[in-house]
Amino acid sequence: MAAAQKVPLRPLTEHERRLLRETARAPSERADRVARAKALLAVADGAPFAAAARAAGRRAGDAVAKLVIRFNAEGLVALDPRHGGGPPLQYGPAEAARILREARRPPDREQDGTATWSLTTLQRALRGAPDGLPAVSTFTILRVLHDAGLSWQASRTWCETGVVQRRRKAGVVEAVDPATTAKRG
Repeated sequence: MAAAQKVPLRPLTEHERRLLRETARAPSERADRVARAKALLAVADGAPFAAAARAAGRRAGDAVAKLVIRFNAEGLVALDPRHGGGPPLQYGPAEAARILREARRPPDREQDGTATWSLTTLQRALRGAPDGLPAVSTFTILRVLHDAGLSWQASRTWCETGVVQRRRKAGVVEAVDPATTAKRG
């Protein structure tokens, strides 16, 4: 016989129950969030932790017990994964806001050396700014942009295809690729 559940799940509000149901049924949702939502719904319907774990596609009820404790304390935030080990995160919300502020700023051709941001030019601008981040990586920039709901290709301003501006000794010249239409297919 299974041991009694030491920490019961607090009563769910209608809003929480609806969001858990939507998350559990969403095909585009992350699999770990779906499993956590299914486990919480099973526990809310009266299932023991072991049965809730099996309903969520997991083996043991210990993780469900920890999830219930976290849900009781934090609410729906418990569906999101926490930092999973490795070195501690270096950049918090203030640094993420700084990265987003820089990404939303239109680049200056003279100062930044570009007409459109790439991850590398954005990294260079952040590292060189007085209030910047001297050791930020392109992966960190990409992660912050992704977490903010931005799609890099969708939010980037593009120049005309096949026409670029190059710096030469004589100044900035416009270079045109004659095979642009053939390359596009």
